[in-house]
Amino acid sequence: MKKQILHVDVNNAFLSWTAVEMLKDGSKLDIRTIPAIIGGDEAQRKGVVLAKSNLAKQVGIQTGEPIYFARKKCKNLQIYQSNFSIYKKYSNDLYNLLQEYTEKIERFSIDECFMDMTEYLPKGKNLLQVAYEISKRVKEELGFTVNIGVAHNKLLAKMASDFEKPNKVHTLYEEEIERKMWNLPVSELFMVGRKSLPKFEKMGIKTIKDLAKKEQSQMIKIFGKYGKMIWEYANGIDDSEVVYEEEKPKCIGNSITLPYDYNNLEKIEEVLVALVEQVTYRLRNSNMLAQVVNVQLKTNEFKIYSHQRKLMQPTDNTKIILEEAKKLIYETYNKTPIRLIGVRVDKLCEKNEIQLSLFDTTCEKQTKIDKVIDNLKGKYGYDKITRASKMNVDKNIKFKD
Repeated sequence: MKKQILHVDVNNAFLSWTAVEMLKDGSKLDIRTIPAIIGGDEAQRKGVVLAKSNLAKQVGIQTGEPIYFARKKCKNLQIYQSNFSIYKKYSNDLYNLLQEYTEKIERFSIDECFMDMTEYLPKGKNLLQVAYEISKRVKEELGFTVNIGVAHNKLLAKMASDFEKPNKVHTLYEEEIERKMWNLPVSELFMVGRKSLPKFEKMGIKTIKDLAKKEQSQMIKIFGKYGKMIWEYANGIDDSEVVYEEEKPKCIGNSITLPYDYNNLEKIEEVLVALVEQVTYRLRNSNMLAQVVNVQLKTNEFKIYSHQRKLMQPTDNTKIILEEAKKLIYETYNKTPIRLIGVRVDKLCEKNEIQLSLFDTTCEKQTKIDKVIDNLKGKYGYDKITRASKMNVDKNIKFKD
């Protein structure tokens, strides 16, 4: 029995979700209908295009380019700030709607999902009909649009969802590969990166068909396992499953680009406190413990300094991780002006894998404090509750949730 796979991809996700939220708040302007982008805050040196409207795309604005260049292409370009708490909300709204059709959903990214409908097709409906139904419901109930790819495996479903946009449903069955996929540039094939393209060009590979017609043994000889995988993809071969069980994180981290260069250790520590608090909050929510702490500093000359240390005992304790992070900062910082600070915890393990020791009992008081703060944050919102040591952080810094 062939798999029945859908790939659901939100059109211009960040901009669309911002538009929906603005309309809900009473705005008369739908920013999807004007030349608009979602961009970083130039004052904080995050002036990059994160998402764009179709009108912005038509004048040549590209995702990832500096806002400075985007403005040159369109004088009346409107720029709106990103808001990841809003994006998470609408991503969850979409996920909850899709769960009405199948429990086998893989969240490929914040705005993409794979759905395995093999055992869940309603009586009297085929996969294409379900795709159109989902498309209609998302637009009417959630207020934004999606592209949906319909296929018998994940690779072809994802390729199909990237065809003509927006608000489209496309099929890409095995018998349609030659007509719909092979004439595309090889750069359009999933997992073909920029580094591979020069090598492909030397081999005379310009289209996906060119790659598909190469000898698999030749691709393996030149590219190894990647060559086998990419040859299979060009021929529409993909046996991977929709991974619908949430995977535990392997590491948790956060970083912040500063509004101006910091060369004061006290200010760096203030930001460090906020970052560690966020990281440990997520660590506890994941029911994981960290065994390694890592800090990263990027200078105003874009040099990166990273330092890490293994903890005596796996922990999710904010105080312990903060103290270790501070030590690492002291050992790393050389008074060079800093533009970015990052904190990451690695080698995570589940709490039930670790037996309690005397070390844990000495931190019992701090653990209770962490739990109380986490509960308050869950009840009143992350940014509503803050530790005293975080109060002096520069007000121009906006931390992610």
